[in-house]
Amino acid sequence: MKKLRAMDLRSAWVIAVASVAVSMVIAAMAGLTTALPEIALVTGANTGQMTWIMDGYTLALAALLLPAGALGDRLGRREVLIVGLIIFGVASLAAIWCTDPVSMIISRAACGVGAALIMPTTLSLITTGVPADKRELGISIWAAVVGAGAIFGILITGVLLEFFSWKSIFIMFAVMAVTILVLSLTIATSKDPDPGPFDFIGALTSVAAVTMLIFGLIEAPHKGWTSPLVLVCLIGGMGLVVGFYRAEARNLSPLLDVNLFRNRAFAAGSLSVLVQFFLSFGLFVVFLQQVQLIFGYSPLKSAVALMPIVVGVVCVAPLSTILVVRWNALRLFLTAGITAGGIGVLTMGLFDYDEYWMLLIPMMAFAVGLGLSGAPSTAAIMTNTPPGNQGVGSAVNDTARELGAALGIAVSGSIMAAGFDARIGETADRARDQIDALGRQAAAAGNPAATQEASRQADTVAEHVRQSLAEALAVADGLRDQAPGVTATITDGARAAWSVPMGHAYLVVGVVTLVGAAVLCWITPNRIDATAGGAAMADGSATSADQDGDNAEDRHESDRPANVGVTGNTNSPGFSGV
Repeated sequence: MKKLRAMDLRSAWVIAVASVAVSMVIAAMAGLTTALPEIALVTGANTGQMTWIMDGYTLALAALLLPAGALGDRLGRREVLIVGLIIFGVASLAAIWCTDPVSMIISRAACGVGAALIMPTTLSLITTGVPADKRELGISIWAAVVGAGAIFGILITGVLLEFFSWKSIFIMFAVMAVTILVLSLTIATSKDPDPGPFDFIGALTSVAAVTMLIFGLIEAPHKGWTSPLVLVCLIGGMGLVVGFYRAEARNLSPLLDVNLFRNRAFAAGSLSVLVQFFLSFGLFVVFLQQVQLIFGYSPLKSAVALMPIVVGVVCVAPLSTILVVRWNALRLFLTAGITAGGIGVLTMGLFDYDEYWMLLIPMMAFAVGLGLSGAPSTAAIMTNTPPGNQGVGSAVNDTARELGAALGIAVSGSIMAAGFDARIGETADRARDQIDALGRQAAAAGNPAATQEASRQADTVAEHVRQSLAEALAVADGLRDQAPGVTATITDGARAAWSVPMGHAYLVVGVVTLVGAAVLCWITPNRIDATAGGAAMADGSATSADQDGDNAEDRHESDRPANVGVTGNTNSPGFSGV
């Protein structure tokens, strides 16, 4: 509270503008999950295309973040922010004219390009434009906004869908982009004074690696893990990652100084962010469809159902970084936070929850976990990034977020899509047979044309039932007066076909998260600022908190600047204490 009162107006304004901008990017990614069932009905998207409508945005965003961060360091962070806002606004507005899945996917991908230019500049503007003694507070606020932004985005889109069509969502994002553009003109820009030449080879390699990996993961459940296309994408993507690392290690002016990952705090922060967003968006994709299509909630009610998560994150996140710095407890907070979130989601797949209130306990475990680990992870990344490379450091943080989000959407969405496709056939065939039987009954009663008409209707109904759960429920509702028996068959069968892979998605996301927590427990140091620890040792002034064996190890590591990639970084944005 003392630091909050001491915050100067200029710093507070920079933090506010940057936080609003990043909240828009996150909201545009998460908010669409609320509208996805309605968009699927309007565009005729099947379950696989629904996944791509979500991941078209996150894929473009994740793939371009590193080059975008480097551009901000070279051309000016505010200038790149403005260009990103223009692209984001135009692409968002273009979505309202999309009438088919392909055009919607393209517009979302274009929006992701704009978001890639926006996101890394927001954090780097804070780390370069806010005094060092206020920087941890700025990062904590930014991280809290990111953590809660997804939920607020879902809530806002839920309100819009309650009164307007899905097009209102994209109009809102376009208006927000214009508003933030005007606000961004009031803040100062910054850039690296001596950036060196742009690493085009590294940029192309990183884009290709991320694109191939995510594409392979999305398509694997549909085409099979042994599909030649899937294998080429996954193996090729991993090969490009290795090639990127080796090329960047030898480059005198790299897109990303890969030696930064030798700093355990930087590496742990990056992995933690990736796991957090994998967990978050893996949860959101499943949960929102569960409450809308299984519990029968409206978009607004389903958004409100997520508010306990907002409360948990907002209450815990602002304190987490302060406590980590004061107690030298980075390992504890990251491991405990990720573990709590993973257990929360895992239990959602282990048990059948027939009522919303039964989900509150695992949801709160997830929220507290996200609050404990979110801000310290970002702080660990930015604290150990040299001042001239804050855009790239921010891009690493954001790339980890978006890669995690894309993977979460891809894994959970693909598991549900593949599982539904494998199980819905029996329901579609049964509905077709029932409609055919009704046609024969009508023909026997004196209407000879009824059989042929029923056959055409049966084929149409079966085709729509196979598309998605949302489509199946819409078809069932349309047959309620004409054929209530068919309605019951479709409704019960489609929900059963979706419920099983829903549980599998929760389980897979939870298990992967717990594996991530175990890795974090192994690699994470206690100090959030390895460079600061090294400086303390050089001065012979180590704090009492560093006397245990683990922190002694951390100090020993940080005394090897050649191995951490921040040699001579005496001006790094470290924390001055609270």
